[in-house]
Parts: sequence; structure tokens; C-alpha cells
Amino acid sequence: MTKETKTTTRLRYDEGCLAAHALNLIGDRWALLVVRELMFSAKRFQMIRAGLPGITASVLTGRLAQLVEVDVIEHDERLGVYSLTEAGQALLPVLESLCRWALLVPGHDPTRFISPSALMISMGVNVVPEAAAQRDALAGFDFKGEAFEMQLISGRVHTKAVSRPDTPFVLSGNGNRMASAVYGSVPLADLIAKGVVEVSGDASLAAEFVSRFKLQRKT
Repeated sequence: MTKETKTTTRLRYDEGCLAAHALNLIGDRWALLVVRELMFSAKRFQMIRAGLPGITASVLTGRLAQLVEVDVIEHDERLGVYSLTEAGQALLPVLESLCRWALLVPGHDPTRFISPSALMISMGVNVVPEAAAQRDALAGFDFKGEAFEMQLISGRVHTKAVSRPDTPFVLSGNGNRMASAVYGSVPLADLIAKGVVEVSGDASLAAEFVSRFKLQRKT
């Protein structure tokens, strides 16, 4: 049974199509990117905005209100944090599918800002197929403001936000630098030597782990 939304929800598409219904709820600019920033953990307003550098405070306020209204996001006014509802969490495959589709079309510029959550989601869809046959692995990522643990099990990625990774190794840096370590052609050891990223723990395990990921671009 579907849950009826409030009558104040703006009708963008006057159609009975399920895709149109979905876009009526989450089709505004920034809406899915706000969901992306909350996919792994609850956050306060300013932390959400830090992951969306092109958004204004007023637009973010509006998008959060809209997503709360349609039960995609919950707002704990006492703690001042926003989190995804079950319906919001169910949008992870949608974001992953958008990432896969984006690899089919030209124009992607990986030098533009990449948030920690964005990188974690994109890694989930860019496991090298042969990695499925390799042994399971556990990695830590520290972005100085956010941290994650990522498990690679039977070729599938499972990610969770943590306060401090408890893993055999931890890679540290910002989103773009970490992306260059994961997807770039320069060996991880060279990036570490140049100070692009830092690693604590077993550096050889870190190099083996990132070798399992590559942007699966279609040519």
C-alpha cells in the first residue's frame, strides 16, 4: 500500500505514470543530491551543505522541507539533524543506477568537487568484475569531517559511516584526492609519496584494495 502525500506537494507532472509520480516527489533540482548526502548518516544542515557547495542556504532549506513533507527525510528538531526514512534509504539503488548511466554518456569531469558520500556511492558501482573472485576485504576512509568503513564481500560493496574506522588500513584525504587514488592511473604508492593521500596501517593491503575499482566507462 502506498502512502498518500500531503496535498501541498507541488504537482509537476499531471500523469498517472509511476516515474512521473516519483519525479513529483524527488524531481526538483538538488533533491536527489540532498538524499545522497544523507545516505550513510544523519547530518546537521551545515554538514549537508558542505557536501553540496553549489547550493544556497535558502534552496537547501526548501529542498529539506519538501523531502520531509513526502516522508523521504525525517527532521529531529530537538537534535537539529536530518536523516533518511526507509523510503529515503530505498533511493540508494536509484543513485547507483544514475552513476552507472552517467558512465555511458560523455562529459563527466572528475576534477569537479566530489563529496565523501558521492565517492562512496560511486565506488559501489565501479568494482572491477574480476574482483568478485578475490578474497573479501575491509577498508577505512577518513575525509577529516566524515569517515567510513567499506567491506568488499563477493564483489559487492557494503559501506557504513563510522566515527573512526577500525580497519587494517585507512586512507585519508578529501573526496577528489581519494577519487584519484581509487580511479586514477597513478599508483597509490606514488600518490602517498607525493602527499596526495595518506595511509595508516597496511599500505600493501590498501594498494590491493583500490586496485579492485575502476571507472567502468563505456567507449
